[in-house]
Amino acid sequence: MEQGRARGPAAAQPYASARVPGQTPAETAPAAIPGQTRDEQLPAARVREEQPPGAQARGEHTHSEPPAPGAVVRRHSVRGQILDALRAALVSGELRPGEVYSGPALGERFGVSATPVREAMQQLALEGAVETMPNRGFRVIVRSPRELAELAEVRALIEVPVMLRLARTVPAAHWAELVPLAEATAAAAATGDRAGYAESDRAFHRAVLSLAGNDQLLAVADDLHRRSQWPLMSAPAMRRADLVADAAEHSALLEALIAQDLAVVNSLVREHFTGADR
Repeated sequence: MEQGRARGPAAAQPYASARVPGQTPAETAPAAIPGQTRDEQLPAARVREEQPPGAQARGEHTHSEPPAPGAVVRRHSVRGQILDALRAALVSGELRPGEVYSGPALGERFGVSATPVREAMQQLALEGAVETMPNRGFRVIVRSPRELAELAEVRALIEVPVMLRLARTVPAAHWAELVPLAEATAAAAATGDRAGYAESDRAFHRAVLSLAGNDQLLAVADDLHRRSQWPLMSAPAMRRADLVADAAEHSALLEALIAQDLAVVNSLVREHFTGADR
């Protein structure tokens, strides 16, 4: 089922996704190279702060590593790009639970100063993904199965009633408009890209819940969904087959919503949250 999903009755939950058609997925890092330190194995995606020709960003690698290719981006967009890349690294497991990562080291890998990296890490701290370690950097939070079960329970309490209400009131034509988003999750799952699937999964769920017309609901549900996608330290990586099976449930849900089959909707949503860990 869904990545990070807990098993048990207390863990019912809804759909969500992340990558909206047309949205550029965050870059993720290549596999670790033997001999590299933990910080050196981090996301290799690089972004640049706007600067005069020939100038070099603070914290950018100045040794044998060549300058990062690609267009220069404006300062205000750097933090967002790094935040997206770090979130992807959390989902993919590149940022490992329990490990400490420093802002300067990450900044060197991204080709930017430590400041936007620290800003992005502070946002992740607010989201509960990392904690600040004075004079050291940021430590990735170690999640427990109980915590994931609690997240699943809260998501179920919020989203299941909303899904059932929408099933009664939303016309079939509106559900049909979400088919491309369900197909996007299937396409991402077929590649085995966990970070890409996490984005498209949240995008699908957001689109479904947006039909309730409640912005506060969307914000709370998306935050809970994002937290539920961070892997446990001891959990095995989701296999491609698991992602494909999870994505297939989105299409089944849309079919049930179009048919206004409340019993099937209830069953599918709860199973999507409380199914066996993969």
